[in-house]
Amino acid sequence: MAKFLADVTVAVHILALLLIGFGGFVAWRWPKLIFIHLLGLAWGILVNVAPVACPFTALENYFRHQQGLGDLPGGFNAYYLYGTVFPQSWLPAIGIGAIAVVAYSYVGVYHRWRHRHDHDHTEAHVRPVHLG
Repeated sequence: MAKFLADVTVAVHILALLLIGFGGFVAWRWPKLIFIHLLGLAWGILVNVAPVACPFTALENYFRHQQGLGDLPGGFNAYYLYGTVFPQSWLPAIGIGAIAVVAYSYVGVYHRWRHRHDHDHTEAHVRPVHLG
């Protein structure tokens, strides 16, 4: 059971990383999700620049200990991403790319919010036309 729960924790962790990276685009469709994305983004930055443990990594380590395994060697990113998904030497370029993607998604959120706000405002002054 501990292996299954560790695997579920890894899947949720990956989904959280995807939300941090691409949540702004999800907010294009569901604008209120931008607040969840902002919280996730802030947390993601915090755990990567400050000595704060990620709760998903801590939870996976707990389940690993239940199986008689040690902590993830080097943490989640080092174990699952560096050298597997991309070389660690690409990290600076990936960081810059991630910032650009998030910024672009936020420009889209703002543009859609502004357009939606303008659209709602103009409709308030339009009288319906009844035929017949």
